[in-house]
Amino acid sequence: MRQAAAPRRVVVAYLWSGVLFTLAASLIWATNTIFLMRVGGLSIFEVMLVNAAFTVSQAFFEVPTGVVADTIGRKASYLIAIGTILVSTLLYVLTPRFGWGFAGFCVASVLLGLGFTFQTGAVDAWLVDALDQTGFTLPKERVFAWGQMTSGAGMLVGSVLGGLLGQADLSWPFVARAVLLGAAFVVTAVLVKDLGFTPRPLRLSTFAAETRTIAQAGVRYGWHDRVIRPLLFVSLLGGVFFMYGFYSWQPYILGLVGHNYVWLLGVVQAGLSLTGIAGNALVRPVMGSGEARRNPARVLMWAAALEAVFAAAIGAVGLIFHQPGLVPAGIAISLWLAWGVVFGVTGPVRQGYINDHIPSSQRATVLSLDAFFNDAGGAAGQPALGWISARTSVGVGWIVGACFLALTAPLYAWSDRATKKD
Repeated sequence: MRQAAAPRRVVVAYLWSGVLFTLAASLIWATNTIFLMRVGGLSIFEVMLVNAAFTVSQAFFEVPTGVVADTIGRKASYLIAIGTILVSTLLYVLTPRFGWGFAGFCVASVLLGLGFTFQTGAVDAWLVDALDQTGFTLPKERVFAWGQMTSGAGMLVGSVLGGLLGQADLSWPFVARAVLLGAAFVVTAVLVKDLGFTPRPLRLSTFAAETRTIAQAGVRYGWHDRVIRPLLFVSLLGGVFFMYGFYSWQPYILGLVGHNYVWLLGVVQAGLSLTGIAGNALVRPVMGSGEARRNPARVLMWAAALEAVFAAAIGAVGLIFHQPGLVPAGIAISLWLAWGVVFGVTGPVRQGYINDHIPSSQRATVLSLDAFFNDAGGAAGQPALGWISARTSVGVGWIVGACFLALTAPLYAWSDRATKKD
């Protein structure tokens, strides 16, 4: 019983800390772009520049903050992440009140990016090492799927609540987010324990050397690995679209429907959470125990192709229908929700696939390197696709972004061939 209870406690800690963090984070996801445009007075291009500051910050800090996770501990890194994100969230609220404008939002966005780099890699690395230490024997993508399902539930509640709060005052979702992040900090501090990992002291005098060592480990076990390298390019190309798509759909949907239904954004984001949960639930039957289990990269390849098709179709809606209304908005929303199902499948499968090819001691480092490539793609994609949207339309930006998504499918095939050679 004790052997069974130990991994269960790890899973419970992972699910509770994750759902609270996602609930808090998702409160602003449905209204963030509208907040920046209406309260902050920014244009769509300026919004993408602010968001690009976030991704550039992530790219810059990924490796240095990975030093924290791989030395003093993954739990410590996660707690620093939550605290930093809380401060940056409050800075978003204060910026329009004190008239700090575009520069103030950029500073808040850089701080937000710093916060998330303390989380990327650390949480997955903690979970996998803790499960291995406690003798967990089931496929790990199941735990990742459970995590995404519970986080999806948190995102569902947070999205609806954020939309309702935003309908009353676009600043309220940010305030509520800060409060819930405080709760997430307490829960993580109490429930999460570093297992299967031995912390090492981190000194300022050795920080540069630690950074170089970890960067070299990322190159050795990430870039030089024939299976991992194509996945890094997947993150790079996917990042070009994902951050842009996530932040641009809000004004896009409002433009298609033709009304100021801020609450609708929360409903759509909640629907995306539900379809993501449905996709998570499909992971087990999709993977099964046959061909998909032996070749997860092939599942990812076909899923990537589907995501590109859906993204292009969503962009085409804005070009086909020249007048706003329920029909074009309904079609775009339906396609967006269908995209969410596919994305719900690929997330856990990709997490399990990449973690299966990373040594434990370099896990957080390689995952941070993977996140770095995603951030680099987002840093380039948001201003580029934002500029295209400002000059043409958001729909055109989605179609161009879909082309980058389509390029990820053959990269998964490349990784699959490398797996067979190992």
